[in-house]
Amino acid sequence: MPQLLLELFSEEIPARMQGNAARDLERMARDGLSKAGLISEGLKAFAGPRRLTLVVEGLPVAQPDVSEEVKGPRVGAPDQAMDGFLRKTGLAREALVERDGVWFGHIHRTGRPTAEIIAELVGEIVRGFAWPKSMTWGRGKLRWVRPLQRILCVFNREIVPLEIDGLVAGDLSEGHRFMAETRVFRARDFDEYHEALAGHFVVLDVEERKARILEGARTLCFARGLELVEDDGLLEEVAGLAEWPTPILGDMDPAFLDLPPEVIRTSMRTHQKYFAVRKPGEAGLAPYFLVVANIEAPDGGKAIAAGNAKVLSARLSDARFFWDEDRKDGNFERWLEKLNGVTFHAKLGTMAERVERIAALAKEIAPLVGADPDKAALAARLCKADLASEMVGEFPELQGIMGGYYARAEGASFETRSASAPQDDEQGAGGLTKGRHAEEPASAGVSKHAQEIADAIRDHYRPQGPGDAVPTAPLSVAVALADKLDTLVGFFAIDEKPTGSKDPFALRRAALGVLRIILSGSYRMPLMEVLHDAALRVGLAQQAPVIEATEANIRRIAEETGGSEIIAAYEQSTFAAEFGGNLPLLAIMRARDDLRPFLADRLKVLLRDQGKRHDLVDAVFALGDDDLVRIVARVDALSGFLATEDGTNLLQGYKRAANILRAEEKKGPLPTGAPTRAAAPAEEGALFDALTAAGPKLDAALAAEDFTGAMTALAALRGPVDAFFDKVLVNSDVAAERDNRLRLLQTVQTAMGRVADFSLVTG
Repeated sequence: MPQLLLELFSEEIPARMQGNAARDLERMARDGLSKAGLISEGLKAFAGPRRLTLVVEGLPVAQPDVSEEVKGPRVGAPDQAMDGFLRKTGLAREALVERDGVWFGHIHRTGRPTAEIIAELVGEIVRGFAWPKSMTWGRGKLRWVRPLQRILCVFNREIVPLEIDGLVAGDLSEGHRFMAETRVFRARDFDEYHEALAGHFVVLDVEERKARILEGARTLCFARGLELVEDDGLLEEVAGLAEWPTPILGDMDPAFLDLPPEVIRTSMRTHQKYFAVRKPGEAGLAPYFLVVANIEAPDGGKAIAAGNAKVLSARLSDARFFWDEDRKDGNFERWLEKLNGVTFHAKLGTMAERVERIAALAKEIAPLVGADPDKAALAARLCKADLASEMVGEFPELQGIMGGYYARAEGASFETRSASAPQDDEQGAGGLTKGRHAEEPASAGVSKHAQEIADAIRDHYRPQGPGDAVPTAPLSVAVALADKLDTLVGFFAIDEKPTGSKDPFALRRAALGVLRIILSGSYRMPLMEVLHDAALRVGLAQQAPVIEATEANIRRIAEETGGSEIIAAYEQSTFAAEFGGNLPLLAIMRARDDLRPFLADRLKVLLRDQGKRHDLVDAVFALGDDDLVRIVARVDALSGFLATEDGTNLLQGYKRAANILRAEEKKGPLPTGAPTRAAAPAEEGALFDALTAAGPKLDAALAAEDFTGAMTALAALRGPVDAFFDKVLVNSDVAAERDNRLRLLQTVQTAMGRVADFSLVTG
């Protein structure tokens, strides 16, 4: 069947925009064709450095004819109604047929040629394309990412007649800017087009370009006994920079290998788009780099490699200068002082104030994760210091990583200066190794104490994405959690919550990081209490509205807002004394009301990726528990239980009981008190006995957090509940019987509600 081939040829399209551009072109074309009633057999879009290409297979040559009956006004309707109907449909009054007192007409529309529809659709796509950034050029008004130079548009091997802002569509395209002997070629279908591009040194498909880069790079590395340090993000970017990607291996000055590997890789990646290489099995880098050129050079790339080596040496010389400057004595104190002049957010104070909040919170979290509170406070106080360093100023993506290196360097320096002097246990920003005993082994001159601090600084941003590892060392965990929780409560307190797809402060990522850290280490912590403390500190920092924190005021606020946990927090903590008797209510309200459901939603996302049902998370979260480890254990047990026949049937029994109780409650208050054992019918007594027997088992299982055992205890109710509904009439004419049976159903509901809120379980 006929094929559509469209190419929009322009100046260079930024690599970061190409993937979305291909998807947008595919979506807009599919939607437009579908709206016109044109169904294709297949549609695919391609994006490259200078072109967007679309191929649509199996389109009809014309729209199908449409015949439909339309309903008009009633017989005897006002003339205005009839005139409006005739104008809308284009029918004549004589063509109408009366049926059951209503006028009907028959409309027949002949389908338009597909080429005409394509011409209109391409114009709409080009004029309405949503580039992140676009421009105009010359005297035209058309906006495109870069000047649009050619439009190739062919349907059924015929040029589609269309013109956009002076550009007339044709069947011509261009090959490689430098390598093709004749740059312009003609193509009337995709096979011709694809073959001609390859002959003119252009690889159309980005996946093919990526495979070509990897294959060539690995071959070059293997020939020199090296191994490519693979980087998916960089591969995606360079595949969007070259139409004919040609990997070239170059030599790097080995003198730069004393720089941290992350510095070398970042300099290569950020400024030059080079891949790093290493010796197989070795952690460090080898003195080589791999650049992807856009041409096949006559000399095999020697001149290109030499030129790029000079540029890399200049870049790494700058990095060495930053590295040396940043390792001078006393830099941590100087950097921490600089943070007083760095605004974190206009409503959340300076970075120095944020650091103090993180340090206090890390100290509180530390015992919950098995870390030393004082070490956690010290590591947290130092974790943001490298933001004021020269290296992080040049390479912001190295924040945290460089702080870890500098902390190790400062620790080693301190030990060298103090090797002969006994040390006390005091800690400070410049004394990372204080407190190390003489017999304690040190790695490369750095004490275990300094190493832990340095690792916590390095890892406190982790995880930065779904593929990033979570910190596991207790000290690192404490600082990482404190950093993320302060971010969450801070931005929620100032009402900067994520909306739709917008999340400028990466709060979803921070929440997922908190969940992953806690669950991966099975840390048992009252999360809402920790959030409460963090919110208090943020509220004080922003000078939120406060009241005197008396018990009477707290109870009044709690009653007005339904916040019983506020009373518990007041009774169990010392914040009233610690904060001068004033309570920043705004921060507490937002932490309690907004963060809990937000974290629940993130937990759903996390568990959904693991195959768990989101409704089960809701059912467990509804119990009010904030121990994430226990919540996930309940979800796992509930998931397994509902997958069984007993679980499925008991759920239906629960819903039936809930419906009966809901209906009866509308008639009047439900009976209170405990049910009694009825002698007859037998099924009523059997349900009472089953509930009596299940109670202690359920108590023991829940106390031991044996949620599988709790589900087993509930499973014993399945048979008695089924029999009860089969044989017992709940709405007995005898009031005492009816009340007792309603109490039994309430007891069933209460017993099951101790495990999860089954009303929120679908199915």
